[in-house]
Amino acid sequence: MLVFVLKRLLWMVLTVWAVFTVSFLLMRAVPGGPFDSEREVPPEIKANLEKRYHLDEPLYQQYFRQLAGAARFDFGPSYKLADYTVGEVIAEGLPISASLGLLAMSFAVVLGVTAGTVSALRRQSVLDVTLMSIATIGIALPNFIIASICVILFVFVIPIFPAAGWGSISNLILPAFCLGAPFAAYIARLTRTGMLDVMGQDYIRTARAKGLSGRTVVVKHALRGALLPVASYLGPATADIMTGSLVVEQIFAIPGLGSHFVKAALLRDFPLAMGLVVLYTVLLYSMNLLVDISYTYFDPRVRLE
Repeated sequence: MLVFVLKRLLWMVLTVWAVFTVSFLLMRAVPGGPFDSEREVPPEIKANLEKRYHLDEPLYQQYFRQLAGAARFDFGPSYKLADYTVGEVIAEGLPISASLGLLAMSFAVVLGVTAGTVSALRRQSVLDVTLMSIATIGIALPNFIIASICVILFVFVIPIFPAAGWGSISNLILPAFCLGAPFAAYIARLTRTGMLDVMGQDYIRTARAKGLSGRTVVVKHALRGALLPVASYLGPATADIMTGSLVVEQIFAIPGLGSHFVKAALLRDFPLAMGLVVLYTVLLYSMNLLVDISYTYFDPRVRLE
């Protein structure tokens, strides 16, 4: 296990370095600079700004300077957010996006696994068709449609939740559900497929032959094997959902990382964009590592090599 984890950590370092290098080159390849705008900046002011942020240095010097900073998790000041460093922006936005994302993923796992299991156990019934139809709709509908419907229903028609804002649990529930609904739909379909495959295995028939109750067979034996494809999906899905959703955060006025991620790219805020790209890469790789380790729990036959 320890050797496996160390190898994966080494590959994570190499992957982050490759993503950093490609992102750096692509950002510099885009025409224009961070201080170019429709309103022309006087040459003297532009030169001072470029000197302040080391943009007057040769490209290779800028690369190694930013790489050394990234190795220390220091991406420097933001070009567009005055008096803010990239670390401060991430420190303010990440807990908010992470709280929203974790609650959304909790909704997704509970609803998806429950719906998928019930659907598999009631295969080809009206309940199965209904649940899978809802799952298909959940996959097909984008977040902003689901959020708009939920706002109309649970803010205006039935005023249960506030329309927007941040600071209390009531502000979390509705956006978390809207963010997690498409993930719940995917998990439901994966769980159903996994359950149908596992329920036909020999060890399930053996468990039933021993006289175990149907609930024990499903919960203690079938469900663990059926969740392997769900665990594979949860790695990138958790990283994706924790970095924030721009649409959901904009609709519900949540001050997370989603808006910073898009604005940094549009405004050519190189340090902020680089910091968020590296953050997303580390989260994605870390979640995939946890998924690989979780395989040994869901299926004892799996060995990490």
